[in-house]
Amino acid sequence: MEKFLLTVFFKIAGIGSASGIVYKDNSVFIVSDNSGFLYEYNIPSVSLKQHALIDNSTENILKKNKPDFEAITLNGNELHIFGSGSTEKRNRKLIFNIKTQKVEENDLSEMYQNIKKTIQISDEELNIEGALFHHEKLYLFQRGNGANTKNGIVIINDNINFQNIKLPKIKHVETTFTDAILVNNKIYFLAAAEDTLSTYDDGEVLGSIIGCIDIETFKIDFTLQISDSHKFEGLTLLKNSESHLEFLLCEDNDTEALETKIYKLIIPKK
Repeated sequence: MEKFLLTVFFKIAGIGSASGIVYKDNSVFIVSDNSGFLYEYNIPSVSLKQHALIDNSTENILKKNKPDFEAITLNGNELHIFGSGSTEKRNRKLIFNIKTQKVEENDLSEMYQNIKKTIQISDEELNIEGALFHHEKLYLFQRGNGANTKNGIVIINDNINFQNIKLPKIKHVETTFTDAILVNNKIYFLAAAEDTLSTYDDGEVLGSIIGCIDIETFKIDFTLQISDSHKFEGLTLLKNSESHLEFLLCEDNDTEALETKIYKLIIPKK
């Protein structure tokens, strides 16, 4: 594969620890893992809106109390926002209707418990970082950075199935999922290497990769390291041309600073 191009596309004041991003109609919708808001940033007008997802929403919720919204995906006119499941307080899914701006809340405790049984992991090792819908199935991306390193894709329809995905290492640490989207029946994903065996505590960031998986066979088409210092946690498609793909990425800087950088990544098609 030819060289990629990664640049800072723009900065947004008022958002910290961005963990998921969706591009739609010249706007980006962003969730943060320590905030109770959904952020809507209109690119042409450089304007930011906050949509409260939970009661008494704030920008910096204490770590032990945060809902830990790590995954966001678009389904029709609805944004589905998932908690990571790594603690009991992180088992919610919020559905935000872009047209009506109404919010619906769902408790995923039972579903997450069934996922843990299927994968055979402990309560604290569940760490949902990405989500997408395809052919009436929900695909959840489990970041396997816990002690048992169960990194893979949870496929939910009438049953729950798990596809283990082994990703390359950066230095001595295996990369694990941080987000994923669907482009032309291919899963494009982000994964990061963080020097920790905890889904709760942060570790030294060793870098991030982008990759592609066939959604039918679950075979990896390619992986490409795009940074040795960033923990990219959000991925969305900006442009799909004949020669290349353009993505927008957001990163979790693991600080309380309320500013986030949105990156543009350009990769060539084979």
